[in-house]
Amino acid sequence: MSCSAPAALFDDLPDAPGVGGQADADDLARFFDVSLDLLVIRDLEGRIVRVSRSWQTALGHSPEEMRGAVLLKLVHPDDLRATLDSVGEVENRKPGDPVLGQINRYRHKDGSYRTLEWRAQRFGDRVYGVARDVTDRVAAEQTLLDAKVAAEAANRAKSDFLANMSHEIRTPLNGVIGIVDALSRTPLSDEQAEMVGLIRSSGHTLERLVSDILDVSKIEAGQLTLECRPFDLEEALEPLAMIRARAEDKGLEFQVRRSPEARGVFLGDSTRIRQVLGNLLSNAVKFTAEGAISVWVEVWSDDPEGRGEAHRLALTIEDTGVGFGSAHAARLFDRFNQADSTITRRFGGTGLGLSICRSLVEMMGGEIEARSTPGAGSRFRFVLPLRRAASLADYDAREMDTASAVLPDAGRPLRVLLAEDHPTNQRVVQLILASQGAEVIIAANGAQALAAFRDGAFDVVLMDMQMPVMDGLSATRAIRDLEAATPERARTPVVMLSANAMAEHREEALAAGADSHVAKPITAASLLAGIEAVIGG
Repeated sequence: MSCSAPAALFDDLPDAPGVGGQADADDLARFFDVSLDLLVIRDLEGRIVRVSRSWQTALGHSPEEMRGAVLLKLVHPDDLRATLDSVGEVENRKPGDPVLGQINRYRHKDGSYRTLEWRAQRFGDRVYGVARDVTDRVAAEQTLLDAKVAAEAANRAKSDFLANMSHEIRTPLNGVIGIVDALSRTPLSDEQAEMVGLIRSSGHTLERLVSDILDVSKIEAGQLTLECRPFDLEEALEPLAMIRARAEDKGLEFQVRRSPEARGVFLGDSTRIRQVLGNLLSNAVKFTAEGAISVWVEVWSDDPEGRGEAHRLALTIEDTGVGFGSAHAARLFDRFNQADSTITRRFGGTGLGLSICRSLVEMMGGEIEARSTPGAGSRFRFVLPLRRAASLADYDAREMDTASAVLPDAGRPLRVLLAEDHPTNQRVVQLILASQGAEVIIAANGAQALAAFRDGAFDVVLMDMQMPVMDGLSATRAIRDLEAATPERARTPVVMLSANAMAEHREEALAAGADSHVAKPITAASLLAGIEAVIGG
């Protein structure tokens, strides 16, 4: 078919208002000749009525040889089903429906395939379509996608490697630190004591580095998870006491100010809050040679009248240290970056700490910011959303009861079996019960608790719910089974200690055979009241 095809070919084309006839046909013929896009008109049986000259340029098929052919025969077999669906959509599209696109592959005359992107519309018994060759674009997009997948795989491999290496390094490192600590307790000359001190300091620095690398690898791999449990705000603020001592040893003034509402029991991950606070405080001490470090602890209620549970914890650390300029502030929280390249040489460090702080704060739904003036100090603040687990009134009432709380008088020291895997929690219970003269036997998991119970007699068992090897529920059931098998043995009260404070958790504890449930974080009042409730006066 020549470019000057008979006008009858276009008899079915809709006329524009006020225009029609041979002039329109000639205009459309010229349009078909000059179009770089691929134009096609087909009937409802799929046979080609007319195509533009650009088909020959793009796919090697001349308009003359394509006339009357079935267009679908050029479609790649793998794309045929989707193409048929698209054909049905075009032919049955109702007025006002959106014009949907289609991307598929068409066979070139040389046997290769090109990727085309289509738009089509039906008018009467004709379908008018326009396609564009997007082979190169699709190939480029696929290349980018493949590169992204490869980069993510490489990043995962790197994170896994760092995590594995960190674990492997930590084992012998803990041995080194432990042996050096034991060595420091033996008689040493002044020179030897100094060398041991240097080894211990270097070991702790290396341990911090390994921990940072492990945290970074977990964050990158999406394997770092947050806890959500009740905690006393004092638990999250533990670094204040430790850093105060370091600051005062360095001759720095250390000030802490707290808002009246900055107390109570909240829901969240106190370990990670403590980690962020400790890191920022450590940096403040490290980068401050003289002057002061000031800390503001504030709790803001999201309810203007302060009656709701939703709050925000704001921790601000300000120092009079070396500071940094605005040009460095933008990349301060980037991984492996520090405000100034001389920082590493002067103070050491990897540049991981602030990056980890930002990641942790953002994971907890908060924000962190830094402001500074070179030579005049820095100010860091992070704000976290938190919910109170108990009202301030309840918290204050419980704290007031602490001083007067005592264990029932049994005429002898009470023997208490504590099943708890966390060293800090073990120590808290020990300190509370030591003031009451109780004897505390500690088991690090449910299996150890069961073995200790089998071999000894106790007045009460304090059982953590979640422990490795054997959890508290399983251990409690095993204790009750052991008692049932030895009728001559009196029933021993079991108090479940758990951060799981929901009603169903208390029901699970009672169903397993526990006599009572005390929610963490425990206080002297709550623990002693829980013991008194099960053993009486």
